Amino acid sequence: MTRMAFIRPFTLAVVNPVTRHLAPHLPFFCVATYRGRTSGRLYHAPLNVFRRGPRVVFALTYGEDVQWVRNVQAAGGCEIRMRGHDFHLENPRIERDPAARPVPLLIRPFLRLMQVDRFLWMDIAATATASP
Repeated sequence: MTRMAFIRPFTLAVVNPVTRHLAPHLPFFCVATYRGRTSGRLYHAPLNVFRRGPRVVFALTYGEDVQWVRNVQAAGGCEIRMRGHDFHLENPRIERDPAARPVPLLIRPFLRLMQVDRFLWMDIAATATASP
């Protein structure tokens, strides 16, 4: 468990409803759309995301055992809206990196301080298209 776990209830109840509207337009943010693996319900979660060529990476600030990660893994991917563009992501895989190398230099010290060392990588599907 990361040091960020204590703030998760506040984030879900207060921060996410506000940032859900801003995240698709901001750098290093997206809104991920995925289905619950048992409920089938559609979810829209604002998340930090970093593009790395044909892949994206999410720092798992609340750990790897949170519902959105489990749902995306079970489905084999998700959709994201990032900087005004829609992408289909596939092939989710979790990798450990204590040095936080997958994220920009300015963010690494914060993640190391918060003991975040797990990252969810996904490939951008070849059929990803830009929105009008």
